[in-house]
Amino acid sequence: MTTTGVRTPARAGVRGGIDGVLERMRALEAAWPARDGVAVFNRVYLSVTEEVNRRVAAGCFTDRAAAAELDVRFAGRYLAAVDLARSGGRPPACWRPLFQLRGHPAVKPLQFALAGINAHIGHDLAVALVDTCRSRGLEPSAMEGDFHRIGRMLVAMEERIREELMPGPDVLDVADPLTHLVGSWTLEAARNAAWASFRALWAVRTLPELSEELTDRLDASVGMVGRCLLTPLG
Repeated sequence: MTTTGVRTPARAGVRGGIDGVLERMRALEAAWPARDGVAVFNRVYLSVTEEVNRRVAAGCFTDRAAAAELDVRFAGRYLAAVDLARSGGRPPACWRPLFQLRGHPAVKPLQFALAGINAHIGHDLAVALVDTCRSRGLEPSAMEGDFHRIGRMLVAMEERIREELMPGPDVLDVADPLTHLVGSWTLEAARNAAWASFRALWAVRTLPELSEELTDRLDASVGMVGRCLLTPLG
């Protein structure tokens, strides 16, 4: 259990800081088939983490150390879910649809990418923010500026991801099921919800039972969205 009172995957930490995160993601990329649904998300997340690493090194964040710790704690939750799935365990509800449907032939690569981003932003980010603030003795306001800096970078990358993974012509028919499905979810909305969830979790951080219940509800609701994003379209 974390300091928030939330049940945590067994391995939510990563040794070696951001470099350790990148090493693990690159190893996963080499191990999985390119069409595997988790591999699709992993490639997206690897590119995001490489960019965050460059910006941390360049001093683009107000609190470089806190931004780096957040990145590692954040990534650790995804990598812990990977380890649980590999060992036959049960990943958190937010990740379960992606791991269960990772090989479905009628789910498109863009769906896999967005489902992974939904799980990670919708649930893991709020919990990682709480853990980082508690670890460093910070109030949420101290993280807000850097949170929005990272968010703006992610929103820009989301547009590129959609362009790269959307199949067919540049502009699909508005009646196309994939166009309808992926148009119903945006990273901007998920990021705003994550900040609100973080503030709620922070407000109840001294109430372990309530904190755990709130996080479990968040986990389940994000998992439901992920299941919808992975609706087979073939």
